[in-house]
Amino acid sequence: MRQSSTRQNWFLAIAVILLTVAPLVFVRAEFNGADGQAQQLIEESHPTYEPWFKPVFEPASTEVASLLFASQAALGAGMLGYVIGLYKGRSQGK
Repeated sequence: MRQSSTRQNWFLAIAVILLTVAPLVFVRAEFNGADGQAQQLIEESHPTYEPWFKPVFEPASTEVASLLFASQAALGAGMLGYVIGLYKGRSQGK
């Protein structure tokens, strides 16, 4: 029984890796974030549009912007995981 469980886990791990890598190999599209696409659409449809305000902080490069976005996502996921674990622990303790 243990051997089939280990084999099944390896098959699942390989499947996850293949499903992760396959789109990166076979899809050759350039991804421009939604903000850039929205800005381009607004500029095309309303050339005289003036933004209401300017950003408070402008990242130095796209890499820095990606780092900040990923950090924000990781922090949010960590907080969400903590809250879920906290409530699950409280419910099991009762």
